Amino acid sequence: MASRTGPLQNGGSPLAIRGRWRSSWQLQEDVATAARTQHQSALEQQQQQEHGSSQQSLRDSQADRDFRQWLGPVRCHVYLHRYIAMVLGKVKSFTISYDCPNDNNIPVYASGDSVSGRVIIEVTGEIRVRSLAIHARGQAKVRWTESRNAGSNTAYTQNYTEEVEYFNHKDLLIGHDRDDDDSEEGLTTIPSGKHEYPFSFELPQIPLATSFEGKYGSVRYWVKAELHRPWMLVMKVKKEFTVFEHIDINTPLLLSPQAGTKEKTLCCWFCSSGPISLSAKIERKGYTPGESIHIFAEIENCSSRMVVPKAAIYQTQTFYAKGKMKEVKHLVANLRGESLSSGKTESWNGKLLKIPPVSPSIVDCSIIRVEYALTVYVDIPGAMNLTLNLPLVIGTIPLHPFGSRTSSVSSQCSGNLNWLSLALPERPEAPPSYAEIVSEQQRRNNLATTAVRDELERVFEGPLFAYIQEFRYQPPPVYSEIDPNPDQANQNREANPCCSSR
Repeated sequence: MASRTGPLQNGGSPLAIRGRWRSSWQLQEDVATAARTQHQSALEQQQQQEHGSSQQSLRDSQADRDFRQWLGPVRCHVYLHRYIAMVLGKVKSFTISYDCPNDNNIPVYASGDSVSGRVIIEVTGEIRVRSLAIHARGQAKVRWTESRNAGSNTAYTQNYTEEVEYFNHKDLLIGHDRDDDDSEEGLTTIPSGKHEYPFSFELPQIPLATSFEGKYGSVRYWVKAELHRPWMLVMKVKKEFTVFEHIDINTPLLLSPQAGTKEKTLCCWFCSSGPISLSAKIERKGYTPGESIHIFAEIENCSSRMVVPKAAIYQTQTFYAKGKMKEVKHLVANLRGESLSSGKTESWNGKLLKIPPVSPSIVDCSIIRVEYALTVYVDIPGAMNLTLNLPLVIGTIPLHPFGSRTSSVSSQCSGNLNWLSLALPERPEAPPSYAEIVSEQQRRNNLATTAVRDELERVFEGPLFAYIQEFRYQPPPVYSEIDPNPDQANQNREANPCCSSR
């Protein structure tokens, strides 16, 4: 006797029936048709069996109950699917817009600035909302993976991750933040149309790392909005904004010139050629994107090879995590000089190398550093290059007009490279003598007295002017350890016995 399990036998499982669904709107009709076919087949098989009428009716009623029990949840699933599709279709757009503080319509901020914007919701029909919240964050994150072989058939992977959080801000724009999705209380109704919900918050008054995207890490700032509705999936939208940690290059450290000198001698077995020397200088350490670096250099080739002087700007990205370090180097800009044969010299009197648009230096982040350097080097065929690195800082605040004086003065004295040998004199130059300033004739003329002055002094029985004539235009006395008037000093001591000498 064959066993009967109701309408789900012979491939009549829900998975097999779902494979034949053509759309959500035809689900109920397809399921009902398939179920009736399976049920009729089961009844025909039951009629062919040689059993009593009581047992037959019992099996029929059991099959009917199985069919109704299985069809009920399927109908509920169809109705729920139609309801979700209908309700989700009411939200036409869900976006975030920033109030840009500059004229470029680019959301760029710095530490301490106020970030403001709007969450924009456009709906085609009335919807009920439990809450609308925003979440603003700023963080630096580093991540990379290293694979190691522990044996012939054994390998393991080590993950290196590190995070630094700069701020974490949450705000509720609509409703409440309770998680009871079953509750119908406290819902906000949003009518059809376009609606804007403003938000604002302040960035912390601490050094913030500049926004950055690298190979093994990033510095990102963003605002995420979440729309919560009853019995619905949470709708989310996220939009980033840019933060610049300002670097002012108008500081003594960044306005100071950078210079260096190197020399290299080429050797081949027991033979050696003359040296190759390189001297280079730039006007300052700090620059901004778009500026040109004036390079002053002198290259002397006393070797037997043909060499080529070159210069390049490199960006170095360094990532730190779990005591490990990962470094990436990028070429930003470069230039090439003329080839130098043996015994030749080349001078660069302010050769220009323009800085393209690059991200500023990052020096205040503990897990990500972005640094720049100007590399002036001599390309030597068949040997290691002669390289001279001059550090750079790419800032955000350009050079002020008053700061250009330092730059122009340094460029005026950089026409040749004698600045490399400048030193202070061993002894300072002596001041001019008194006779070089006041001539003997001037001194005699001022020492002569007139008859009118003598007559007035006799009338008033005293000097007319409060000065001693013989000391006019006279030099001060020469310092000496010996008292020129010892007798007068002894008389003063006798007149004042209470004052003792030391």
